[in-house]
Amino acid sequence: MSVGEGMIRHIPENLLVDYCLIVSPGWVHVFLLGFQHFLVVLWTSVIIAAAIVPHMGGGIAERALVIQTLLFVSGLNTLLQTFFGTRLSTVIGGSFRFIIPSLYIAFARRYVDYVDPKQKFIETMRAIQGALLIASALPILLGFLGIWRIVARFLSPLSAVPLVTLVGLGLYEYAFPLAAECVEIGLPEIIILYAPEIRRLNLPDFLRYAVLLSVALVWAFASLLTVTGVYKNKSVKTQLSCRVDRSGLISASEWFRFPYPFQWGRPEVHAGEVLVTLAAVFVTMIESSGAFIAAFRYAGGEPLPPSVLGRGIGWLGIGFFLDGMFGTGVGSTAAVENVGLLGITRVGSRRVVQISAAYMLFFSLIGKFAAVFASIPLPIIGAVYCILFAVVSFAGIGMSQYCDLNSWRTNFVVGFSFFMGLSVPRYFADYAILSGHGPVDTHSQWFNGVAMVIFSSPAAVAAVVAVFLDVTTGRSGGEDGGRKWWSKYERFDGSGETNAKFYALPWGLSKYFPSH
Repeated sequence: MSVGEGMIRHIPENLLVDYCLIVSPGWVHVFLLGFQHFLVVLWTSVIIAAAIVPHMGGGIAERALVIQTLLFVSGLNTLLQTFFGTRLSTVIGGSFRFIIPSLYIAFARRYVDYVDPKQKFIETMRAIQGALLIASALPILLGFLGIWRIVARFLSPLSAVPLVTLVGLGLYEYAFPLAAECVEIGLPEIIILYAPEIRRLNLPDFLRYAVLLSVALVWAFASLLTVTGVYKNKSVKTQLSCRVDRSGLISASEWFRFPYPFQWGRPEVHAGEVLVTLAAVFVTMIESSGAFIAAFRYAGGEPLPPSVLGRGIGWLGIGFFLDGMFGTGVGSTAAVENVGLLGITRVGSRRVVQISAAYMLFFSLIGKFAAVFASIPLPIIGAVYCILFAVVSFAGIGMSQYCDLNSWRTNFVVGFSFFMGLSVPRYFADYAILSGHGPVDTHSQWFNGVAMVIFSSPAAVAAVVAVFLDVTTGRSGGEDGGRKWWSKYERFDGSGETNAKFYALPWGLSKYFPSH
C-alpha cells in the first residue's frame, strides 16, 4: 500500500517516498527491509569493535562479546526511540565519535603495567562504563528539561544545511578508505549498488533490496576468490581485508549468551575521562539532531517540532546510560548509515525499523548466527557506506531549497560553514599524526582530549559556525535566512493535526509530552 493522496500533500513535492513514517508495506517486505537495517547496524558494530577492542587489550573473543552487547543495546535503544523518542524511523547504534574517548581511556597510564591483556580489557571497559554512566546525565537533563528544544529553535534551514550534509560527509574515513583496502571486491559493490539507478535497467524491486542483494553477490564473489587461492601468496594485510575466512568471529562467538548489566564488573569513575566522554556526548547530540532531520525528510514525515527533537535527545541520553550499564565500549547515536538506507529504499516506515530492532535483540543472543554476517569483509561494508553516507549528505544539500540561494548572506554562511567543517577536523587529524598529539597541547590531558573530540567532528564544527553566523550576520530587506521551516506546508511549531499523527506517543502519553 502506497502513500495516499491525503498524506502525500504533506510531503514536499521534490521528495518521493513509497511508504512514509506511519504507512508500512506487506509483512514480507517489512521483514526483508528490517533485515537490511539490521545488517547495516551490525557492520557498524563490527567496525567500532575492531577499532577499540585491540587497544583495550581484548582479542577476537572479546571483540565478539562487544559486538553482541552493542547489538543488544542498539535493539533496546531503537525500540525506545521509536516508541517514546522522536518516533522517527531511526536506528540507534554505536557512535564512531566515541572511538577517541575510548582510546583515550585505553591509553591511560594506569594500564601500562598490566601484563594480562584480558585484565586490561576488563579494567578499561569498567572505566568506559563509569564515564558513560555519568556523562549520560547531560542529554537526559537537556532533553527532558526542554533546554535542547530551545537550542533547536535557533536551527534554521540555513544552518541545518551544513549540519545535515556534514553528518554524512564527515564519516568519509569509514567508507572509501575501507573499500580501497580490497579494490577487487569494494569497487564491484559500489557499481552493483549503483546499477538500479541506471534508467535503462528499470529495476525498482532491486533498488529496494539493493544492499541485501548486492552484498550477497559480492560476498559470493569474494568467497570464490578465496576458495580458488587468489590471495594465497598475498600479504597478511591483503588476506585480512579480502579473504572471507580471516575474521575469526564465527569460532570466537558463543552459541548463546545473554548480555546483562555490569557484565564486566563494577564501573570506575575518573573525572578527566568523564569530561572527555562528555565532549563526545555533546558532539553526538549535535550529529544525532542532524540525523533526525535527515530521517524525517526520507521518512516523509512532517517538519520536526523542536520539542520532538528535544524528546529524542532525552531518550538518546537514556541510551547512553544503557551503554554504560551493559558495557558497549562506546556511546550511541542516531545511525547515519541507516538514515541513508531510508533514502535508498524509499521506505520510511517506522515498523520496518522496529522489526530491525527485533533482529538485533535476537541475533545478539545467538552469537554464531550474527558472526556469520559480521564476517563479511570490511571492503564490502565500506563500499556500501560510500552510497549510504552520500545519500544522507544529499538530504542536507536538498534543504538549501528553503533558503534564498541568490543571497550573499546565504552563500557566505553555507560556504564558510562547509569550509570550516571540513578544514578544522582535517587540521586536527593531520597535526595529531605528525606530532603525536593534537594542536591543543596543555599540561591537562583531559582538556586536550576534549578539544580533540569536539574539533574532530565536521558536523559539530559546521553546525556551531553556521548557527553563530546565522544569528549574528545582518539581513538585507525582506530576507529571513530561511528561518521559516517549510511554512508552505505546515507551521514549524508542530501545532498542526498532522504532526500529532506522526509524532504522537503511544498509549495516550502525548498529553504529558505534547509536540509543540
